[in-house]
Amino acid sequence: MTVQNNIDFNRIADAIDIIKNNFTQQPNLEEIAKQINMSPSHFQKMFTQWAGVSPKKFIQYITISHAKKMLGTLQENEAPTLFETAIETGLSGTGRLHDLFINIEGMTPGEYKNGGENLAIHYSFASSVFGDIIVASTQKGICYIAFIEEEENALKNLCASFPKANFIHSKEQIHHQIKNIFTGDLKDIDKIKLHLKGTPFQLKVWEALLKIPMGNLATYGNVATSINCPKAARAVGSAIGDNPVAFLIPCHRVIQATGLFGQYMWGAKRKTAMIGWEAIRVQEIGN
Repeated sequence: MTVQNNIDFNRIADAIDIIKNNFTQQPNLEEIAKQINMSPSHFQKMFTQWAGVSPKKFIQYITISHAKKMLGTLQENEAPTLFETAIETGLSGTGRLHDLFINIEGMTPGEYKNGGENLAIHYSFASSVFGDIIVASTQKGICYIAFIEEEENALKNLCASFPKANFIHSKEQIHHQIKNIFTGDLKDIDKIKLHLKGTPFQLKVWEALLKIPMGNLATYGNVATSINCPKAARAVGSAIGDNPVAFLIPCHRVIQATGLFGQYMWGAKRKTAMIGWEAIRVQEIGN
């Protein structure tokens, strides 16, 4: 990991927050750059390298109107066709950006109850386009991914999730595959397996999230309907908040029915960045 990566993403996140909160005023390059203490030329270059488009172009991807367009005319009580087709793109015709569906295996009742006793969990730290992460896996698959600010606290949080497990600091091959996925390279996606600690209801919700294609959005009500629990939007929200695998289980693709992006376990700025970044990646391939 590099300090510069974190500094750059934090600046990008601040800029995206400014754009998000002021998109109706269409802030120009100079206004945004001034607020994050950068020269307009340097900011333009850094933002374009990160997002692949200019700050001005990025605005259209994170406006409420665009979010509503991506949600289409879905109502909370309608079947979530977002899970069946990709909107506005040629997503279904691309091999590289297919539906992000990964096999989930729930931990055994014993593993769940005993805090991961007898589990060997390999963990490593890495940089991603959205900031630094910790990745952890068992012999059956990825069990944990989180965005982090500081490695020591990140490891403590991981250990708290599996208090009786045996932790080994090492980079498994699957960890390298995860790092590639953060770049939008999904060629190895079918090789990724998840080994998760969760209730049957949580596992069902997380599986539903995996069916939301990259570049698309769903509401809490859509997810509830997709698991045949149309009145359980609040419970779905709680399960989404307990998601143990950042980005790979795309809880950032779930927004409010109004089109507002809402909060996110790893920060609202990061959620906005993810939604815009994914929309741009899919738009590029669709074109």
